[in-house]
Amino acid sequence: MSDTADQQLQQLAYKTERAAAARLAARQQLAPAQALKQVLTLAAGQAGLAHLVAERQAQQQRSALRAQARSAAMAQRKAQRQVEPAAIATPDTQTGAAPPQPWQGWFDGSAVPNPGRMGIGALLCGPQGQTIEISQPAGYGNSSEAEYSALTALLQAAVQAGVTKLAIRGDSQVVVNDVNLTPQAIAAGQGAAVLAAHRQEVCALMAQIGQVELRWLPRHRNAAADQLAQQALKLKPPAP
Repeated sequence: MSDTADQQLQQLAYKTERAAAARLAARQQLAPAQALKQVLTLAAGQAGLAHLVAERQAQQQRSALRAQARSAAMAQRKAQRQVEPAAIATPDTQTGAAPPQPWQGWFDGSAVPNPGRMGIGALLCGPQGQTIEISQPAGYGNSSEAEYSALTALLQAAVQAGVTKLAIRGDSQVVVNDVNLTPQAIAAGQGAAVLAAHRQEVCALMAQIGQVELRWLPRHRNAAADQLAQQALKLKPPAP
């Protein structure tokens, strides 16, 4: 297969499929692209790999259209709020000032193979239409380290932007659950010890922001951050 075809399969594969391909490549000493093709061919079944590729591409197009529709709806709501300022927020009863509106953030990280080269992606959106995109290589590590690196980069961007209220979504249950552990649970040893340093850095950044909500969402609803992470894997790492 050509490099372009290999990259196309990499972009269309799900995380579980990329992980399965990494295990297959290590077990049978195959090239990563060859292992991924075998995994996707098996997933395609009798329909064939070409049918799977076409179906996945159609899914991505539908996702892009839905994202455009959501953006248009958000723009419409924003316009309505500007027409009706009173609907933006209820003023504080003591100071008369409207409370700050939350920023929205999404993050995703990938490691190819796993462990392997890491790419991170994040999207930070402000209530006034501000948009900050992050897409960059992140060295070498496993998928959980990549996810944590993406979350860290998102929080660093939020701190630099002066964000004080932030709602974050990510599709890594490992990272979301690890960050949301209570101090009592961490003291009881429930956290992932190998990720402790990442958790501490993330919690310190969240404390700088103030009000932060971190929740999990399914991968198919995290397409923008996933795409940024996949783009980062194509970039050359910075020279040492």
